Amino acid sequence: MKTWHDTTLDAPSRARALLAELTLEEKIAQLGSYWNRPKSEPEAEDGDHHDVAPMEHAMRQAAWDDAHRNGLGHLTRIFGTQPVTVEEGRAELRARQADVTSASRLGIPALAHEECLTGFTAMGATVYPAAIAWGATWRPELVREMAARIGADLHALGIHQGLSPLLDVVRDYRWGRVEETCGEDPYLVGTLGTAYVQGLQQEGVHATLKHFVGYPASRAGRNHAPISMGRRELEDVMLAPFEMAVREGGVKSVMNSYCDIDGVPAGASRWLLTEVLRERWGFDGPVVSDYWSVNFLTSTHRIAPDEATAAARSITAGLDIELPDTGSYAAVPEAIERGLMTEADLDVAVLRALTQKAELGLLDERPEIAGGERPDADLDSAANRTLARRVADESIVLLRNDGILPLKADPGRVALIGPVWTDVRSFLGCYAFPNHVLSRYPGAKTGLHILGIDDVLHDRFEGVEPIAGCDFIGGSDEDLEAAVAVAAKSDLAIVTVGDIAGLFGIGTSGEGCDVDQVALPGRQGELLDRVLATGTPTVLVLVTGRPYALGDYADRCAAIVQAFMPGVEGAEAIVDVLTGDTNPSGRLPIAIPAHPGAQPGTYLAPTLAWFSDGISNLDPRPLYPFGAGSPTRRSTCRTRQSPPSRSRSTGP
Repeated sequence: MKTWHDTTLDAPSRARALLAELTLEEKIAQLGSYWNRPKSEPEAEDGDHHDVAPMEHAMRQAAWDDAHRNGLGHLTRIFGTQPVTVEEGRAELRARQADVTSASRLGIPALAHEECLTGFTAMGATVYPAAIAWGATWRPELVREMAARIGADLHALGIHQGLSPLLDVVRDYRWGRVEETCGEDPYLVGTLGTAYVQGLQQEGVHATLKHFVGYPASRAGRNHAPISMGRRELEDVMLAPFEMAVREGGVKSVMNSYCDIDGVPAGASRWLLTEVLRERWGFDGPVVSDYWSVNFLTSTHRIAPDEATAAARSITAGLDIELPDTGSYAAVPEAIERGLMTEADLDVAVLRALTQKAELGLLDERPEIAGGERPDADLDSAANRTLARRVADESIVLLRNDGILPLKADPGRVALIGPVWTDVRSFLGCYAFPNHVLSRYPGAKTGLHILGIDDVLHDRFEGVEPIAGCDFIGGSDEDLEAAVAVAAKSDLAIVTVGDIAGLFGIGTSGEGCDVDQVALPGRQGELLDRVLATGTPTVLVLVTGRPYALGDYADRCAAIVQAFMPGVEGAEAIVDVLTGDTNPSGRLPIAIPAHPGAQPGTYLAPTLAWFSDGISNLDPRPLYPFGAGSPTRRSTCRTRQSPPSRSRSTGP
């Protein structure tokens, strides 16, 4: 038995013993990765590439035989890249691991990672509510329970690391990834994120904090834009949740942010990745790159003239593993030869990578590398569904109610209007498999049983007439006028407006789906305004990933229900609030603005960033403030006092 196989030794000792045996090429291989992307890229009906990572279609990829010739650090998203069944994914993972261990001179397996923000991003896996909905629950124990179920499903299929949770603190509602965060308060974000880490890791899957750090404060809310932020704000707001998850949660992995802060990209910041993360907080695990962020030092940040320089700057800063493919790190030999880094620098990163593999059992003499505890794993089990429903129930926020809710047993003629009821994908976040991957395949469904709001309402009431009026982004005058006509002849209008999540502009919310103002998308605001003008009592149901300005509509609505992408059980959860079967207990993790224009800031701000009568004519105060809602039980999260609302009616 080799020393590194000896399970009586601690993980660092085993890793050091193995490191001493590796050649330069074998060391570099442990910091690399391979993404088994589809052989032929599917195209959506619009003919565009629908990337699932930034600039995916522009990135080159080594052939498989070259990628694992000397071993391999990570296998990227075997289950989460294209539609595969559990058995197909298992078979692929076994085959890839067999190739890696046979090619590796010392038989070192790869570590397999997957996305898991709204559940396991795999075909047919339960999609839980989006992270912004976790924030609305204010329930860390519920988030911990959910993460444990996600971790159990990942572990059963041989997945070692999950790329979640996000600990980004919202600073600008225009940013597309608001839906992936837990809100705008660092204590709330840190508490819920730490609970997620604990739940996932109790099942033997390493969590990965994202995105370290500053990402949600990008200029004008634009994805990847630079960060203009002083050290104090960075420390007080952005770093605090990550420190909680490191010190209290014991997180095993961290991922860098794409952004740069005062001209220094996070992926090349020794101050962030070494001095703060490791030396101050004591984190000793690996830092993995967000996808292609090492390459971006050359191609987008342009602080490195070539890949050798990019590799050296990342590794010496403290970024250990390059995902999703080995790109710039292939130039490490050149970087060493040119004196940009030393082999000792390389050894520091490799030791962390090998220590993680030892902790996960991948350096054992007979490692379990493809799962085996649940050979017939059901990724959408009844237990998963029950928990998804509980999270959805506790995340829904009642913002306004003039007494119309709960609805009467016979509400009369009900007009169900708006785009949300027409597409159940509106309940799902951008990292849910149906939106993240299946949207690339023309004609593909969700792969899950998901009821629509119309289905549930038809079961509860007679006389429900559904009509869209518009879609999420556009719509015709004729469709809008038809919906208004239905509302005018009805006793009640339920208007369902909000988001459809996507990536890089293919959606109204999600990564790369940024906006220049927080008005309701497309013609949805116009539709709502015209329905309200009919005088028919109107219940507004928002299913969104970010907050939208409601100042033009709120006082005319009989009730306002805010649901933040509530997952596969969303329709039942929403309708149960309307009927009174659920007493809504959610509270806002982000404020609801009064106006859509250039006042995108959050409540956590210096005095002069807030309303200042006699100094500025602009009033940034929200319509409904952070923390607003109708809680029926004491929250288990505490937070700072939120600023006052502009609305005279902040609750039911």
